[in-house]
Amino acid sequence: MYNSLFKNLARHVNLSPEELDLVSAKVQKTIIAKNHFLLQEKGYSRMLYFVEKGCLRVFSTDDSGKETNVLFAPENWWACDIYSFTNGKASRFSIEALEDSLLLGIHHHDLEELFHSVPKLERFFRILFQNAFGLYQRRLSLVLSAPAKDRYKFFKRQYPTLELRISQKHIASYLGITTVFLSNIRKQRS
Repeated sequence: MYNSLFKNLARHVNLSPEELDLVSAKVQKTIIAKNHFLLQEKGYSRMLYFVEKGCLRVFSTDDSGKETNVLFAPENWWACDIYSFTNGKASRFSIEALEDSLLLGIHHHDLEELFHSVPKLERFFRILFQNAFGLYQRRLSLVLSAPAKDRYKFFKRQYPTLELRISQKHIASYLGITTVFLSNIRKQRS
């Protein structure tokens, strides 16, 4: 059941069978249907989710109702509003399932307990969050200064399997362009 999660953890830390049992005891399986929400803006992100199967999107909505995708989380990715999760503050983001999804979630207080009983997990999540922060910095730089075709190339490298799985409007939102402009970029690459 937890093979994908354990393989993901093994990328950065080597846990003993006893430590894996401690992790398993704290993980909650969640099944969420396509188009349903795990978190809505102004809610509280109390769970950190690992995507076993499916795909999530993390997005914000401005005052006019325009949505901006900031992250996609397909299989073997983690998702939450990290600021809300770590600080107990209201979320600025929503999380929605783009596909029927099987998730493994860890509640904030359970993760804190695991950090004490399995200290190697702190190393794992430090590396995970460092990598995520580096990804956000690269993405922010691209959004602010790179042409749309370069942002599209970055998207394809970052998410090689998603283009055929999620709608064009979600990809365009992530890239900060219209669906028409995305369609033009795709035609130029053909």
